[in-house]
Amino acid sequence: MSPLSSGTHKKTFPGVSALMQKLWNNNGGVSMPDISNPNRARDHLANERTFLAWLRTGVATIVFGFAIGRFSIALREFLKLQGHEANTPGFTTWLGIISAVGGVLLILAGLMRYRKTRLQLETNTFQPAGYIIDLVSYLLGLLGLILAGYLAYIEIVSR
Repeated sequence: MSPLSSGTHKKTFPGVSALMQKLWNNNGGVSMPDISNPNRARDHLANERTFLAWLRTGVATIVFGFAIGRFSIALREFLKLQGHEANTPGFTTWLGIISAVGGVLLILAGLMRYRKTRLQLETNTFQPAGYIIDLVSYLLGLLGLILAGYLAYIEIVSR
């Protein structure tokens, strides 16, 4: 009896340890159901691309936050070296911290969404994303407005 005719199949790759197969395929050596959906691979690949987009956005937000925070700290140290009083309120550092933490939360939200969608695709119960998309959009928009307001405040105060 062929592996596909039994309704399930288990892929093995010669020379690759079971641990590596589990890490790469993430099926834990469990037999996969028969591929009766011709769009199955496309759906899973789309889910992976979406997760990678969440990951890129999260990493970019973390790096952005680090750059904001590091620039604020570097500017304070530069002012001290020049003999000027560094009387910055530290708001920029906090914005950087919030941005970096927000990036980590984006990555975790993306991972949760990826796993949920993967399970839904496997069980043919897929539901589109709920309010998480709206929440992330509003929070990132709010962060952008706060940064723009802060830059406007700095420009007005420095005159």
